[in-house]
Amino acid sequence: MTVDNQTFLKSGLLEKYLIGQTNTQETLEVEKRLDASQEIKAAYNKLENNLEFVAMANAQEAPVHILGDILNELDEKPVKTMPAKPKKSFFAFGIAASVAALIFAGTSLFFYNTNASLMEENQKIVDEVFDLRDDILGNNLKLEALSNQLAQLNDPETEKYVLKGDRRAKNLKTVAYINPKKKKAMIDVVSLPILPANKEYQMWVEIQDKMVNMGALTVTERRLQEVPFTKDALGLSITIEEKGKNVLKSSETPVAEIEFKIND
Repeated sequence: MTVDNQTFLKSGLLEKYLIGQTNTQETLEVEKRLDASQEIKAAYNKLENNLEFVAMANAQEAPVHILGDILNELDEKPVKTMPAKPKKSFFAFGIAASVAALIFAGTSLFFYNTNASLMEENQKIVDEVFDLRDDILGNNLKLEALSNQLAQLNDPETEKYVLKGDRRAKNLKTVAYINPKKKKAMIDVVSLPILPANKEYQMWVEIQDKMVNMGALTVTERRLQEVPFTKDALGLSITIEEKGKNVLKSSETPVAEIEFKIND
């Protein structure tokens, strides 16, 4: 063995090459020497065989004296059990695949959250649109009702009657609008004096020889209230009754009343 080959073998490049730890330049140098020198080739084969033998011995828990023989065969140099030649390409591929998976997962999560946020925002817009449509529909119905009421008030056939309270309800004022031709009736409660908690105002319509209860009378923010049209009504009256009591025939004297004649 030449001095140059001895120097090369002592450098450890052959062992590094065997376990795949050389860089590109070192790999080219080792392969060049393997092609050019039988001595280097023989040493490489010996290292390769010894490495396989050590792997098998470790797997079978070899006795101590066998490990000593192996150490003697390796030029009295300490030998450590080396892992199998790593697959650089698969290791690098594994890292790249892991990074790609993380990027994909992160991107998927981002788009999922973005999509969820957009769906929530779209739902809010849809709800607002439906609320707006409901508001528009409600306002249109109110405008239509108001338009009908104004038309009824301006109708030449509509008669106006004002009910004013006596000394027991001095500030009471209610206006009734009766249109016998269209069989429509409305009232406007202008003002009602405050009553005790157990009392309320009730409206009555006089038909021939009896009084028909039209229910409790309340102020509703000066809005016209539709009331049932009563054919052959002779007049209207307002009494003070027990609150919540279903009165079919009042024994109280009206605090306000008017008389009228409605013909067909």
